Amino acid sequence: MVSFFLCIGLLIAGYFVYGTIVEKVFQPDANRITPAMANPDGIDYVPISTPRAFLVQLLNIAGLGPIFGAISGALWGPSVYLWIVGGTIFAGAVHDYLSGMLSVRNDGASISEITGKYLGPVMMTVMRIFSVVLLVMVGVVFMVGPAGLLALLTPEWLNVKVWTVIILVYYFLATLLPVDKVIARFYPIFGIFLILMAVGVSVATMINNGVRPMMEITLENLYPAATQKPIWPLMFITVACGAISGFHATQSPIVSRTLRNEKEGRRVFYGAMVAEGIIAMIWASAAIAFFWNKDGAGTGLKAMLEMGGGNPKSVYAICTGLLGKVGGAIALIGVIACPITSGDTAFRSARMVIFDWFKLNEKDLKIRLSIATPLLLIGYGISWIKYGVVWRYFSWSNQTLAMIVLWSGAAYLATNYPNRNRCWLAAIPATFMSAVSITYLCYAPECFNLVRLGQTGITISYAVGIVFAAIFLCTFIARIYLNPKRSLELQNKTIIGRK
Repeated sequence: MVSFFLCIGLLIAGYFVYGTIVEKVFQPDANRITPAMANPDGIDYVPISTPRAFLVQLLNIAGLGPIFGAISGALWGPSVYLWIVGGTIFAGAVHDYLSGMLSVRNDGASISEITGKYLGPVMMTVMRIFSVVLLVMVGVVFMVGPAGLLALLTPEWLNVKVWTVIILVYYFLATLLPVDKVIARFYPIFGIFLILMAVGVSVATMINNGVRPMMEITLENLYPAATQKPIWPLMFITVACGAISGFHATQSPIVSRTLRNEKEGRRVFYGAMVAEGIIAMIWASAAIAFFWNKDGAGTGLKAMLEMGGGNPKSVYAICTGLLGKVGGAIALIGVIACPITSGDTAFRSARMVIFDWFKLNEKDLKIRLSIATPLLLIGYGISWIKYGVVWRYFSWSNQTLAMIVLWSGAAYLATNYPNRNRCWLAAIPATFMSAVSITYLCYAPECFNLVRLGQTGITISYAVGIVFAAIFLCTFIARIYLNPKRSLELQNKTIIGRK
């Protein structure tokens, strides 16, 4: 239990200490007029209070990732705690803050537009396509996941497919209507269930510590399969939203269009990521305690692996096992609220990316309808694909997007301040995530599948990941860090947002 409290304490301290450092590096300006205050349109650009903005951001980003991902990450044992804490403080929260604040400073522009401004027009086109594809996959994952949980709590005739359609209808309304009519209005209710879920699961885990002890941190790979899967890079891809997630960069512009003051950025963006890290810690520790010690050391994790890792079945088992049927039902509602409140904004973000891309008028209901309808229909079609397959592709694309966004933030920090060394705040985690993404691309069965070569494949994957990360870093240094004036000139020529 000591490790659990230590990690929670480090996450909170990270917000106050490293979050303050990040804020000082970026230098938010209280006198700069935000997009929401400059040109409110009643649709996307709507000023809201800081607490509501924080809650919207938290519920936008805290989908299934910090729950399903954290549980799946628990298969490697308590080493996952270190990634959740370190990833959240030094990578994830930095990523979320920079993506949100760069959107604020660029008229609330979508992340694809921001990336294009700081990394060039080719990357803008790539990111426009990449973002829409990722967001649709996110919407599907966050549609099927809660549908599976709801099916477990309701009569048999309300099966997964029925609930998928019901959730799809809600997503349609959230995508189409003004942000303050559905999302900002109902999120406080969802937030209550989210808090009850987190508190209920964490307290129950601590109460049951005598029966199912909470394991202390160890670097040992405890993956229960006959052939252990390596911690690097698999755990760093599996646990995305609880440590760092590119999906968050697609959500930050939604909230950037509602902030009233740049000084709100640390509380909203950095703070929401830290809160998500805490949620991930709760679920990772609960999963390890519940499964690892269920029937003796190691046998429980095998059962979780056979159950499929983080999914509706394992979440249901943990909630009902720790809290009973009534308490489990309340906790499950909180779990259901997380993905639904991320899935709705995923489709909304996809719509916003397309609108920014083609400079469409968000006030025109017919145009919003013509974009939202095919997006949701495509998402429904993908929902028929096997869930695990969609999740794996989502995980890799998620971390790859995070890598690109961090490089964009590094480019901004290297060129827009007298002291270009500010860029290392983002460039170091960007290099790390580059190695993670490329290594996984080489290793994973759904990608280049070098895992089929055994240890040789692992070695090659590691080498390729490190080499490409070094290439990305050297390219950044040569083209941007050592030549900031030219990079800044190109940035100034790129007009994004509604201008």
